[in-house]
Amino acid sequence: MNLRIPGPIPVPEDILATMATPMMNHRGPQFKELLYRVTDGVKQVFDTKNDLYILTSSGTSAMEAAIVNTLSPRDKVLNVSIGSFGDRFGQIAGIYGADITKLDFPWGSTVDIDALRDTLKANPGIGTVMVTHNETSTGVTNDLEAIASVVKGEFDKLLLVDGISSVCSIPLQTDAWGCDVVATASQKGWMLPPGLAFISFSERAWEAHASAKMPKFYLDLAQYRSYYEKGQPPYTPAVSIYYALDLAIAQLQEEGIDALFARHARIAEMTREGIKDLGLSLFPDERYASNTVTAVSIPEGVVASDLLRIVREDHNVVLGGGQGPVDGKIFRIGHMGKTTSDDIRGVLDALAASLPKLGFAPAGAAR
Repeated sequence: MNLRIPGPIPVPEDILATMATPMMNHRGPQFKELLYRVTDGVKQVFDTKNDLYILTSSGTSAMEAAIVNTLSPRDKVLNVSIGSFGDRFGQIAGIYGADITKLDFPWGSTVDIDALRDTLKANPGIGTVMVTHNETSTGVTNDLEAIASVVKGEFDKLLLVDGISSVCSIPLQTDAWGCDVVATASQKGWMLPPGLAFISFSERAWEAHASAKMPKFYLDLAQYRSYYEKGQPPYTPAVSIYYALDLAIAQLQEEGIDALFARHARIAEMTREGIKDLGLSLFPDERYASNTVTAVSIPEGVVASDLLRIVREDHNVVLGGGQGPVDGKIFRIGHMGKTTSDDIRGVLDALAASLPKLGFAPAGAAR
């Protein structure tokens, strides 16, 4: 099966195989060595010297951890959203009682830096800004460096970043850009199954933690910090995925982080060009198109669910559909992790063969 959704991604066979390694004592010296080794490796990918913790959980839990460890009910927060996962960030904070100011941009667009600046000027009581770096629901990557330069450089606010689908695929310089908290998850560019989340935490974030009053137990990073000093996780970890992470990091280090980013960019460009060659249209402005997922507009007269079904049943290619207001209007091609040119050719060939069955004539053969 050619699994081309925006996560979970296909896991390489050697990484899957290492998960069969026998269990070890997660309170023993072997796990201590493993924990410190993989944490250092993850920090290299984050480009950070900040504290970093590994949670046995989903990416959404790391978003929740970012919130409950830095905020109190009624804290004034600016939630900047360009899609489904940006909306989710704000929803989590709202459930915990934060006073949310919403700055929403149309799906398929990116954050308007001037609008961000104007909003912060008009709301001086806001202490925290939350933003998604890469929005997989729309196939858009925000200019996080520019956003951070405003949030941190001009207004000195706490910056919480959902980097779930960007870290390990798209450059994110945690320390250089001043990101106080960055959250990501294993099932994206890390070449791993779902089950682990990673969260970096700056000194400024720890200062916020000292006064944060939102309830927390499993996600209290003070527990992770305390246990990390002993070389342990506070709660039972997904040991098998730690084994996989260890191998994945070794492979990432062998390839080189810059080469990793360049490979994602090449595969994304191949995908976008192939889509245009078929006569299809990209959903977002190509200037902001993501290097981890390509969002494509459904042609007029084509039913999205029919297209997804035909490519799946006839060609064994699994694509992602649209979410929320773009449900039925777009489909999405995931290409993070070890996606190859052959994988993308398989998608393009499947689309070229399937679209005529739905009344759309592709402009040319897939590359």
